[in-house]
Amino acid sequence: MTHSFTSTVLGSPRIGPNRELKKAVEAYWAGKRDAAALESVAADLRTRNWTELRDAGLDSIPVNTFSYYDHVLDTAAMLGALPERVADIDNPLDRYFAAARGNDIVAPLEMTKWFDTNYHYLVPEISPSTTFSLDASKVLAELDEARALGIQARPVIVGPVTFLLLSKAVGSDAPLLDRVDELLPLYAELLGAVATKGVEWVQLDEPALVADRTADEITVAKRVYDSLSELENRPAILVASYFGSLGDALPALAATGVEGLSVDLVAGTDSLASTPELARKHIVAGVVDGRNIWRTDLESALATLGTLLGSAGSLAVSTSCSLLHVPYTLDAETGIDKALRSWLAFGSEKVREVVVLGTALTHGRESVEDEFALARAAASTRGSDPRLHDENLRARLASIMSSDSVRSSAAVRREAQTALNLPLLPTTTIGSYPQTTQIRVARAALRKGEIDQEEYVSRMRAEIADVVALQEKLDIDVLVHGEPERNDMVQYFAEQLDGFFATANGWVQSYGSRCVRPPILYGDVRRPTPMTLEWITYAQTLTERPVKGMLTGPVTILAWSFVRDDQPLADSANQVALAIREETVDLEAAGVKIIQVDEPALRELLPLRAADQRGYLDWSVGAFRLATSGVADDVQIHTHLCYSEFGEVIEAIAKLDADVTSIEAARSHMEVLDDLNAVGFDLGVGPGVYDIHSPRVPGVDEIAASLREALKAVPVERLWVNPDCGLKTRGPAEVEASLRNLVDAAKLVRSEL
Repeated sequence: MTHSFTSTVLGSPRIGPNRELKKAVEAYWAGKRDAAALESVAADLRTRNWTELRDAGLDSIPVNTFSYYDHVLDTAAMLGALPERVADIDNPLDRYFAAARGNDIVAPLEMTKWFDTNYHYLVPEISPSTTFSLDASKVLAELDEARALGIQARPVIVGPVTFLLLSKAVGSDAPLLDRVDELLPLYAELLGAVATKGVEWVQLDEPALVADRTADEITVAKRVYDSLSELENRPAILVASYFGSLGDALPALAATGVEGLSVDLVAGTDSLASTPELARKHIVAGVVDGRNIWRTDLESALATLGTLLGSAGSLAVSTSCSLLHVPYTLDAETGIDKALRSWLAFGSEKVREVVVLGTALTHGRESVEDEFALARAAASTRGSDPRLHDENLRARLASIMSSDSVRSSAAVRREAQTALNLPLLPTTTIGSYPQTTQIRVARAALRKGEIDQEEYVSRMRAEIADVVALQEKLDIDVLVHGEPERNDMVQYFAEQLDGFFATANGWVQSYGSRCVRPPILYGDVRRPTPMTLEWITYAQTLTERPVKGMLTGPVTILAWSFVRDDQPLADSANQVALAIREETVDLEAAGVKIIQVDEPALRELLPLRAADQRGYLDWSVGAFRLATSGVADDVQIHTHLCYSEFGEVIEAIAKLDADVTSIEAARSHMEVLDDLNAVGFDLGVGPGVYDIHSPRVPGVDEIAASLREALKAVPVERLWVNPDCGLKTRGPAEVEASLRNLVDAAKLVRSEL
């Protein structure tokens, strides 16, 4: 007999509270740690995670949410769907990492955003020659570990529908979902294998069903779960959705024989009462926000749960999605003020909220009434805090938006910018250069008080001088200062803007071993002083070549922060845009003639449902134009976008009206240029000609071939030459070799014109 559970989470972070996994994986890549030592770190992290969840009071613990790099890549490996180009790598772990990040010979899989989050997943490549086969060893090994600890384990696996919908067809135009019947026997075998381990529940994640889906796709999903639910040898199936509403997929799934459905009641608006079949299901209600860091309104969440009691066969409390997207715990934040701390809940605090709500739901709230009182008190202080409402700022912003947020036409600006005197196919880089050991040592020394600000500035200036000298040696046309002073392209600005709080240890995984500390946007945003002026103007004194001012755009600052939930996101975007606008004006006044305002996250925040997308695109484009319209026509505005599927926002990219747009194109083989042409894009464009997320150094001929391909779509007078993204994560020797080849390739193609 299958027992229902009362409180759980849909998944957990895996990097370790002190980024233990990041350090171990990178040591393995560097040859400083062997596979056994790496696995020892991983096993310790899993054990710690599962036991903490159990001891906190959850009665169903997700397993198989651990990953060395990415859970979608894990699924591809489990289904025998790694790309053929890695098949000759004998060591399974090295084969896996080669698919993730490439090597000197093998190109990696494409990487893009996981729905509308800042997590990146690896896009499986499915070709006509792909022969699916099951390797369940990872799932079963983790189940054995959990069972040895006495953990009530629930394996979590990406479902077959989402796996195929998120994969990329290679060598065929046929919809990949047509191949779902090839996967069904493998999932059946997998369910049987976990059933033999005594597992009562298995969680199959189908978040792709919260996006717009055709009737045929929903029919396929229903058929898949009809088939799996009819299996005799299997655990109970929980189909998990998150990041939005299931819509028409909800009644379709409810009509199948699966025992449970998990629904996101934070981002979603599904009405469960209108689906009578749910009265026979175990509903896992995601009422605690798994993506943002604000304390849950326990009164409201409990009221929502109460309305579900009559609609569900049984009910459990959960987070809205995996806790992969939030930091581990508030305990590590010692520098946070008391009021702000009371408004927040990180991972462990959210687990506590789930348990409190589960207790209140099943045993009455009397035993946890003190928790409800604390939540009410926090909401009260947050509502009255003056940092959240600056009327003077809001009035000034409204005035500028109504009268002064549009630049001259592109033709007028282009004529004014001829004074820059740039060559055809101008070369540049995106912004950051490698964060050397010296940079990290200086930053740590400043933080510990071992050096003062004056010494820190001196060391950073030395780094800037080295980067400028390197670019001049390589003969790059438009230089950058390398951003040595920046720990992160969003956090750096958040630390200087009122209304933001930068955490000390609030790490979350962005992709692979890449971790970020998203700032917390809690109040109205002001720029007290210039943020970049000192560094850019110093770099410009070192060279006669133009140096770009480097800023992060308002949408990206929001996308890579934990944002306010007490006002529309558009209002926050405009406040940040005003601060960036003030910075561009100061840079112009100092003589900076090229300013890059990066918006790599423009696609990331796009709502999953088409009905919600127009409003988002309108305000996001408006915020960028507000940020960039305060300068004269002879100032060339650049922007940068990367690692997303751009088709759905291609018109918005054009409407940004940046003079030059650099954009990821190496992994997608210049496909984005045709999309830009289709919407009449006629401004400068720099399609990335090499992939900086792979350690390989691209050859001159390879880059030249990419440029020739780009010239088929873009006139030479509009084409720029640059990498896909910033160079912060790469090594100095590798960067120098790659950029030398980039410049040589540009010169080669120039000579052919």
